[in-house]
Amino acid sequence: MSAGILFDVDGTLVDTTYLHAVAWWEALRQFDHDVPMARIHRAIGMGSDKLFDHLLGAERDRDADAETRAAHDALYAAYWERLRPLPGARDLLGACADRGLRIVLASSASARELAALRRTLDVDDLLAAATSSADAEQSKPEPDILHAALEQSDVDPRRSVFVGDSVWDVEAAARADLPCIGVACGGTSADELRQAGAVAVYDDPAALLADLDDSPVAKLL
Repeated sequence: MSAGILFDVDGTLVDTTYLHAVAWWEALRQFDHDVPMARIHRAIGMGSDKLFDHLLGAERDRDADAETRAAHDALYAAYWERLRPLPGARDLLGACADRGLRIVLASSASARELAALRRTLDVDDLLAAATSSADAEQSKPEPDILHAALEQSDVDPRRSVFVGDSVWDVEAAARADLPCIGVACGGTSADELRQAGAVAVYDDPAALLADLDDSPVAKLL
């Protein structure tokens, strides 16, 4: 088994966090749920199953969940052609690959969303594997997607690290017994990521790239 680095995608490599927040805000309003956008932002990184319970309560009426999710997906899809990688994202993945690490996208996005994210990144030649929501029974902060990413890529969990932008990423990594490097470009502060258990925090992929050989990634080599 090989050493590798697992990456969350939304908010970590591609600048989508606030687009998701706006799409969920509008979708929830369509079904008479007036949830402040700041609360929604704090929940981005969870799967929609967890997000609904987190924002609306576990005892809510679930009849409109599928329609609300479909509304979000349609609203978010309008942004796909305008998605942009976060600073340094492509170069970071290339630098990790150059150092012999297997590169894995550990995303919980749907298959269609993941395809749009991969087109934006344009790094398929570097990837050992890429997961979507179909690969996990439960979403973050459960660790299912990380287990799937490790299995599909043949990466040794003892020689791997996960990079994510939300506290839900950090919690999922802890449950999978993986160290997590946090990036603050998804809108969660460095302090919050550290308090959640991140072993190191950087502003964005470019900052991690600049410090790569002194970062926790260097311990994998």
